[in-house]
Amino acid sequence: MQSTTFYKYQGTGNDFIIIDDRQEQFSKKDTKLTARLCDRKFGIGADGLILLQNNRHHNFTMVYFNADGNESSMCGNGGRCIASFARFLGVATDTTTFEAIDGLHHAKIFDNGNVSLQMMDVKNLQLFDGHVFTNTGSPHHVELTDNIEHVDVFNQGRHLRTELYGKEGANINFVQPVTANTFKVRTYERGVEDETLSCGTGVTAVALAMHKTGQTTLQTVELQTPGGHLQVTFDPTPTGYENIWLTGHATQVFKGTIDL
Repeated sequence: MQSTTFYKYQGTGNDFIIIDDRQEQFSKKDTKLTARLCDRKFGIGADGLILLQNNRHHNFTMVYFNADGNESSMCGNGGRCIASFARFLGVATDTTTFEAIDGLHHAKIFDNGNVSLQMMDVKNLQLFDGHVFTNTGSPHHVELTDNIEHVDVFNQGRHLRTELYGKEGANINFVQPVTANTFKVRTYERGVEDETLSCGTGVTAVALAMHKTGQTTLQTVELQTPGGHLQVTFDPTPTGYENIWLTGHATQVFKGTIDL
């Protein structure tokens, strides 16, 4: 039995198990193991698991798994957390460049605990009657509501996740405007199959969707999630959005070892 060191991180309540896997000893194909580690009753407990691996050309590679054990698309809060972890390890300084499933990301790590992560450019926001669909590293459905506290995020989110998007699914975001550039957001995440306290790619999708539909004209958007505050900045282009940055706290909660 192998003893493995892990670190628990959280970014606005979106929590992750992070493992220094530069020796590549973690079994990425063992979905049952990853799911067990993420299980809140029988394992460590997390919304996802992240591996930090070596990269020939950049500071590191990020490999992300959902709580169901499957390797998944980009996780914005996870990207912020692993950037902070990389500085903790000495793999990166106050700035870092790393590779993820959706390409290269740049990040800035600040002494106050904030991490800013540059997201992928977004060129395709699809506007439908009642919602917007886009991909910000992960697929997201964005839907306005008048009273976000009364939304049954679990049941409505699960229904939309499968009814509209089939087996592959999408993440479902419910949004309520607060001010000219502030929005409350609650997210049902696929792979976790539940509401999470925060979703980085989700609030990014919300910020862009709110700008695209005229709910805000500002290029700095404040997002209030159940887990805390996030900020998204961006530059509009004729075909979409670029220079997109996601900023918020990323915190190491504890370190531990577990027998695998």
